Amino acid sequence: MKPFGKKSLAMMLLSCMMLLTAACGTSSGGQASGEDKANAAASASGDSSPVKVVWWHSMSGDVGKAAQQLVDEFNASHKDIVVQAEYQGTYDESLNKLKASLGSDSGPSLIQVYEIGSRFMIDTKAITPVQQFIDADQFDISSLEPNILNYYKFDDKLYSMPFNTSNPILYYNKDAFKAAGLDPEKPPATYAEVAEAAKKLTKQGQAGGSFAIYGWFMEQLLANQGAELLNNGNGRTSMATASQLNSDAAVKTLDWWKQMVDDKSLLNLGRKTDDTSKAFAAGQIAMTLDSTASLRSIVKAAGDKFEVGTAFLPKPDAATKGGVIVGGASNWILNNRPEAEQKAAWEFIKFLAEPKSQAEWHINTGYFPITTKAYDEQNVKDNMKQYPQFQTAVDQLHQTEPSLATQGAVMGVFPEARQLTETAIEEVLNNKKTSKQALDDAAKEITSKIEEYNKTVGH
Repeated sequence: MKPFGKKSLAMMLLSCMMLLTAACGTSSGGQASGEDKANAAASASGDSSPVKVVWWHSMSGDVGKAAQQLVDEFNASHKDIVVQAEYQGTYDESLNKLKASLGSDSGPSLIQVYEIGSRFMIDTKAITPVQQFIDADQFDISSLEPNILNYYKFDDKLYSMPFNTSNPILYYNKDAFKAAGLDPEKPPATYAEVAEAAKKLTKQGQAGGSFAIYGWFMEQLLANQGAELLNNGNGRTSMATASQLNSDAAVKTLDWWKQMVDDKSLLNLGRKTDDTSKAFAAGQIAMTLDSTASLRSIVKAAGDKFEVGTAFLPKPDAATKGGVIVGGASNWILNNRPEAEQKAAWEFIKFLAEPKSQAEWHINTGYFPITTKAYDEQNVKDNMKQYPQFQTAVDQLHQTEPSLATQGAVMGVFPEARQLTETAIEEVLNNKKTSKQALDDAAKEITSKIEEYNKTVGH
């Protein structure tokens, strides 16, 4: 994942905030925007044209088609609202476009933002928390997955509505396990068991496994042992002021990873999960870490060549308490749009959260349903029979113990921090630094960026 560029995120936020203060009226008061005036004029003239909602998203390929299908279904059933879905590139690219639009009427009504952009979105003060609509509508969220809502809640308030949600699991080649004398129904659950299995699975033309150099995996491996990535309760009890990437838990985790690479039982294939998933499908590696959202494609790629097994993310030892953090993205409503437009965006959000919509989304993409009621839908039951491996992901989500570690870290410079984490992992696997040195250096730099950001937003 690329950082936001040489100019710090904090300075970019400052310029956005200045623009916002100077030029942006909100639905709750202040100077009316041009679109507010236009809508008022249209209302006065008796114009009954539907309210337009512009939804910026980052879903491409087949996932993008699934998103558009939901939009089409919503538009067909809501004659008073028309949602216009607009692909804005990657999550990073979309967020940069939003920054450029702040202070003008050129932005969206609704935007999909990846989970690590949450702190930034709140600090822009450019959004209307969905909690306001939930309260006003008395919208029942009791069936929504608590461990998913847990991530997006701040001070017990929901600022955005989760949409596409995933977590990482261990994928393994059951046929390779059998050939190596390992029980394919008992996948490794601890660091030691993964290392032992990787050695037994390594043979001519096949390595035991490969993990992409992805900061998300390090974040998850730490949460899975109850370790917090940031101080001040992972930035949840108060604004984070320092990175804890150099904790003993992180150093030991990276040492474990490095030892397997040194043993040549684990290949280092770089930063792209696409490369590890291709190697897995080709039988070049027998284990890998990847998102639950990739499950369908991984199983299909393996085809008749071998049976794909899935397991929980490994822990340092079986007694360790922890769990996974949800990944993916949520939808945010912009507060510089007319009130009618914000309410229309909320109607679309409610539609996306319906069991039928979530069932369809889950089946077509592999993302989790955000509502437990989706599992009662017949098409989801049928899909689970076709892809029984997905039960692992559901069980892992439901067995995750809520804590500040599993709730997930929040900071305004998360994309940059993740990039620095990946650089540290790379330095260790390439024998440039020890785990302790690399993580110390990365933690120091991340802390510096956090401090700069906090000063800029007045924390």
